[in-house]
Amino acid sequence: MQSVSTKPYLIRALHEWCSDHGFTPYLVVSVRGKMQVPMEYVKNGEIVLNISYNATRNLSLGNDYISFSARFNGVSRDINLPVGAVVSIFSRENGEGMGFEYEEGPVHEVPPLETAPESKPDDDGDEPPPSRPGTGKPALRIVK
Repeated sequence: MQSVSTKPYLIRALHEWCSDHGFTPYLVVSVRGKMQVPMEYVKNGEIVLNISYNATRNLSLGNDYISFSARFNGVSRDINLPVGAVVSIFSRENGEGMGFEYEEGPVHEVPPLETAPESKPDDDGDEPPPSRPGTGKPALRIVK
């Protein structure tokens, strides 16, 4: 029997925890291959994305893909990325979250995101995402 990844379930749980407590959930995504992300915001092979309900539209945290629309510098962009590329999810306010290992999947293109009529999310998204939480003690630990 094939093992099912717990990663998408943990991402959804931490997203819900952040939302319930008024925190802003951020994803750190390792950008490899063809992904539907704004490449001009990729630094050191990673992109940090605000996935709060206020900053996204049509957010879908699926088992295989995470997709949504968000504004980057005032321009609406469709984001679609494999769950395996997520390396961490954390709260912007306190740095609490969870780190993951990059999961190498079969080589395939990310399916295009279905677009809905244009509407602006509540948050204008002009705030640059933080690079990593805090400069004090480490906020994320990999537990094996």
